Amino acid sequence: MVRYLLQILAASLVILVLFSCEDEGYMSSTDAQLNFSVDTVTFDTIFTTIGSTTRRFTVQNPYDEDVLISRIRLAGGDASNFRLNINGYMGSELYEIALPAKDSIFIFVEVTIDPNGQNLPMVVQDSIEFTTNTNFQSVMLEAYGQDFKLIKSERIETTTWTAEKPYLVYDYAYVDSLATLTIEPGTKIYFHKDAGLYVRGNIIADGTFDAPIIMRADRLEPSYENIPDQWNGVVLYSGSHDNLFNFVTIKNANIGLQVGTIENEGFASLELTNSRIENMAYAGLFAMKSKIYAYNDVIANCGYYAAALLVGGAYEFYHTTIANYWGNYGSAIRTTPSLVISNVLIVQNSNGEQISYNGDLAKATFGNSIIYGNIGNELELGDNNENTFNFLFDHCIIQAPDTLNTSNKNHYINVMVGDKYDPEFIDPYGDFSYELDTLSAAKDMGTTDYSELFPIDLLNKSRTADDGPDLGAYERIEK
Repeated sequence: MVRYLLQILAASLVILVLFSCEDEGYMSSTDAQLNFSVDTVTFDTIFTTIGSTTRRFTVQNPYDEDVLISRIRLAGGDASNFRLNINGYMGSELYEIALPAKDSIFIFVEVTIDPNGQNLPMVVQDSIEFTTNTNFQSVMLEAYGQDFKLIKSERIETTTWTAEKPYLVYDYAYVDSLATLTIEPGTKIYFHKDAGLYVRGNIIADGTFDAPIIMRADRLEPSYENIPDQWNGVVLYSGSHDNLFNFVTIKNANIGLQVGTIENEGFASLELTNSRIENMAYAGLFAMKSKIYAYNDVIANCGYYAAALLVGGAYEFYHTTIANYWGNYGSAIRTTPSLVISNVLIVQNSNGEQISYNGDLAKATFGNSIIYGNIGNELELGDNNENTFNFLFDHCIIQAPDTLNTSNKNHYINVMVGDKYDPEFIDPYGDFSYELDTLSAAKDMGTTDYSELFPIDLLNKSRTADDGPDLGAYERIEK
């Protein structure tokens, strides 16, 4: 009986082995070549010690037979800066990966770069090796890294930020009252998600044409280049005076630059010159009961307001381009105007009660400027009929309905209203270029009263070199 059982067991093992060999059925040719969706996985500039976003690619079996990948290996092994997830397996090496006919697997890659103490982009490279039937293939990995100075939840006394290395702000940087933060030309400041720069003292950000100061989010991949709401923005508290932003670019925040806070006494003051504030989820410039003197600025592409001047204050804008062509970031349609000027702000408190804040608008002057966008009315004026409400548009283009009454010379001087005065920006949707095309209605339409005060435009071009100054921050010089 035992002998028969042994015979049956032996026969079963033979059958099992035969069927196992048949089930394997892997392609055995040494010419077998896997297909890859990319030949190189590239990470654009990331910050050292901070992990990257995740890249992925596919490994494809182009044959009608199953393929057995003998080994997938990160060439640098466990010492590599790169990390792999191979179809759900985390590790630097994996053996015997079955890839069915005409099927594919995903490989996910991340990278962290160690600091090298230099303010220079560095390149880190590695490769992923694939061995199939003794055939060797590889996919290259490369990443560019940048060393930085970390500012995390930091209260700042009087100090200077230099262009030696970029700054990376986590959570917040808070400039204490009586302190001054000086930012030198060429300095780059990157903000992590939800981070911001909050100023009770004052800030002197004095860039130059050749070395502007950059404030933006810390996601440096091309796909994040113009995405709003990646960080909170800059806030100048009421009581913060003598602030200067010259040749500064602020982009991709929630509110780019808030000047004044409703809950604090007094006002904030700012000189804003030769600067760009762009791609904000809510507002580019949000000012309350404050004082701003500005020229050669572009404030553009915001989800609600490009510029909001509320609860009174005193504002002067010359050769300024306010342009709002929001719409590339989702299905939400903007219904709010590019520019709102008001001596009142009504907010709702936690109890659902409406609270009204009111203040005198000593002046809101716009000279040789453009207020334009992609909705029918880009200007809102809010007068509570109790407080002072002084405003003036002098030699401006305004996108507004034809019903806007511009006959009062105390408020409107040589103002062009409506679609027929399209400033013809070169590319407000794709490249976010607000320079003027050759057919622009803004060409040569300004008054020299302002161009003589500001003879050089945002691109360092002369406003006195042709028939007249153009409106806005850019002067078009025909060749």
